Amino acid sequence: MSTPRRSPKRPAIRTASAPPGRPVDRPADDEIWPRVTRELADDLAVDALARDRAGKAPFDEVARLQEAGLPALLTAPGPTRRGADWRAACAVVREISAADSSVGELLAHHYALSWSSRFFGPGHDTGGTRSHGLSLDVCTAEERWLLAGGVEPPRGESGPGLTLTPADGPGDGWILDGRRSFASGVTVADRLVVAARPGGTGDLLVVLVDPAHPGVFTDAGTDRVGQRLAGAGTVTFDHVPVEPGHVLGTLPQDEHAVAPFTTLAPLALRLLLVQVGLGIAEGALAEARDISRAGQAGPAPTDRAGGPSAADASPPAGSGDDPYLLLAYGELATAAHAAAAVVERATDALARGLLAEWSLGLEERADIAVLVAAAETVTGRAAVHITTRILELVDGTTGAEARGGGPGFDRFWRNARALTAPTQAAHRLRDIGDHYLNGTHARLTLLA
Repeated sequence: MSTPRRSPKRPAIRTASAPPGRPVDRPADDEIWPRVTRELADDLAVDALARDRAGKAPFDEVARLQEAGLPALLTAPGPTRRGADWRAACAVVREISAADSSVGELLAHHYALSWSSRFFGPGHDTGGTRSHGLSLDVCTAEERWLLAGGVEPPRGESGPGLTLTPADGPGDGWILDGRRSFASGVTVADRLVVAARPGGTGDLLVVLVDPAHPGVFTDAGTDRVGQRLAGAGTVTFDHVPVEPGHVLGTLPQDEHAVAPFTTLAPLALRLLLVQVGLGIAEGALAEARDISRAGQAGPAPTDRAGGPSAADASPPAGSGDDPYLLLAYGELATAAHAAAAVVERATDALARGLLAEWSLGLEERADIAVLVAAAETVTGRAAVHITTRILELVDGTTGAEARGGGPGFDRFWRNARALTAPTQAAHRLRDIGDHYLNGTHARLTLLA
């Protein structure tokens, strides 16, 4: 039996917008947050390869996130507290992922879960207990929590999953038991958001759990091919009490009783993970370009967009000598641009859906689902293709030194494969085709 894991103490946030002891109160599109994100991405990129090879639990990475203030920033925006709007959050996740996609995945799950009380909060009576409407986004910003877990029903896991039984006495809440695997963050999270069935049947309740409780046991997932620093693991809950106020909401078992807005929850997580995949492709392509330049004519100064800096507008000598290399980079850059365009359209559509909230209709939700599926498919294929070809390009540019994956470029391929493997591209394409040909709506499902 594993020993209970205690959440480590986090350093105080030291950004200009969040003095110690105060929540973040600047919007994410303020000029400070792009700079903070860029600086953190640069810092993570410096030792990304060494940390990936070490494969340790991401306590150091989370400390860097907390120092920058990103977990507190990346919470659902609200009328009384300004968090990160959807587009700004996606931009942060994408840039961090280009430097270290495991950290990007941590942030993706965290931000998606911060919406839990919005998606599920309008309380439904379940077993005589009603949600108290805890504002998870507000609590997360104020307490600077890093969230992890998952509310969608797990795929491919046997057994009853997570169950809730009523605690002794009326109004005493619930007792949580069971075991479940999670893809990200559970080894380092400050709070877990999970869904469990009262009595093992019926509707799911979404609850908030402190992983430092003695009844919570976490086993780290150490055998992952990629995304090794995402904090994946299996969590066992042994008679863990859940206060009534920590019930965030309900997931109806009957799909016909689910509001279209609620079913944006899995779409939001899927699209955030698409941002991670796009970041992997863009990060790998940028690093490979730098290696190729260095192998031909020495390193050339570049700007953040990937082009020559103003101080060196002319191309490096020799860069046009290999037409096949130029052709390859043209192909890969075009694939990345095409994926980014599809992702941007889905991002805008989901942003509009989140703003609509409970007025979101079935048609609008169906259109969003199709765009997210298209972004998933295009980006997944592009990320795997780009990272695979880059292994060949770097090998050909730097010679024997790069045999076996070059200076750490295998990690991009491993991360892309690990991130995209759970997605069934054929199923997504079938749904897109059915919608396009027959006008069929995707099911209002809470499965990711």
